[in-house]
Amino acid sequence: MDDYYKGEDEIPEYKLQTNNYSRDNEHKEIPFSTGISFHELLKQQLGMQYLDDYKLQIGYYIIGNIDDSGYLQRSVDSIVDDLAFMQNIDAKKEEVEEVLSVIQEFDPPGVGGRNLQECLLIQLKREMKTETETDEALNLAYKIIKRYFNEFTKKHYDKIMKRADITEDQLKAAIDVVLTLNPKPGNSLVETSRNNQYIIPDFTINNNGGELELTLNSWNTPELRVSRTYTNMMQDLANGKRGKAEKEAFSFIKKKMDSAKWFIEAVRQRQNTLYITMKAIMDYQREYFLTGDETKLHPMILKNIADIVGMDISTISRVANSKYVQTPFGTFLLKSFFSESMQKDDGEEVSTREVKTILRDLIEAENKNKPLTDEQLRNELKEKGYPIARRTVAKYREQLGIPVARLRKELKV
Repeated sequence: MDDYYKGEDEIPEYKLQTNNYSRDNEHKEIPFSTGISFHELLKQQLGMQYLDDYKLQIGYYIIGNIDDSGYLQRSVDSIVDDLAFMQNIDAKKEEVEEVLSVIQEFDPPGVGGRNLQECLLIQLKREMKTETETDEALNLAYKIIKRYFNEFTKKHYDKIMKRADITEDQLKAAIDVVLTLNPKPGNSLVETSRNNQYIIPDFTINNNGGELELTLNSWNTPELRVSRTYTNMMQDLANGKRGKAEKEAFSFIKKKMDSAKWFIEAVRQRQNTLYITMKAIMDYQREYFLTGDETKLHPMILKNIADIVGMDISTISRVANSKYVQTPFGTFLLKSFFSESMQKDDGEEVSTREVKTILRDLIEAENKNKPLTDEQLRNELKEKGYPIARRTVAKYREQLGIPVARLRKELKV
């Protein structure tokens, strides 16, 4: 019966090497205060207004349609219809707009806007009310957002200067004011009230004098073993008199212990799969994990690792899509190390992630007064030995979350 209990000497070697868990370093969550939620704050402010019950009901419904960013997601006409059909409140459009204007005075500034333009105008109006003296830049910022918002979002600065009859210095001063505003006023409060999300890496890679060391972090997978109580019970039943009742008890306990043993082995096999998969990725991308230089990342697809470890591509995909690794250069999702390949002019195979890194560096180093177009970026990459099409440059740029050249343009300081 001893085979139902495994001591430390029977635990696979990979488990002993990688599991640093013990009761002394048991994982404990860091306590934090959630505070008041964003919508609760708005309701509190509404309750402090001198409004009758009828308008309070309208106000609560409006607040219920404000998203976490602080924007009202329903039109006033739709809210009028909702109140009639869902709340049996026969509200007029003017009454809803009146209550909405009250909510738009709440904190954080900009809340209740129906779009970005209105959100910014609400904030600018509040600042204009608090200014004791006329602020030219503030007034101009309000005028630009009110009259030339479309041109502003597209950075058609020449058109704004011409139509508003202002200088470049005046425009820059106004833009500086706009840049102090919050385009998503609700987010700051939502983030502080929302439960903090911590990424607990599944693996840790350390560089020990040029040698990479991999650790499987098993804080949430404690050592599993069958209770000695049941092991002893089985031994007593096996050694004692075995009537019908004893045989049934023995059979029942043995069945449950077999299930427990199977489960323990399944968990250990899973841990082994995780370890050998991550080990293969670490070895494949050794140069990167030693240096942190993204240009050292080799082209790597799921099949490369599947062939190394002898597992299905689907298994590697599940590991790569859901696990994190902590490195000396940050914590990353495993799938971020996978990328397709392309061939340079000299015939060398390089990772597409390497190309994206160089593309990002080119954009960061560009003259923001005259940002590089996709065609110019293509030419720059070609000079560095990366022959890719302009449409591919555009695709990579979009994947990096970088806007087109016109939207990256900045006015001269």
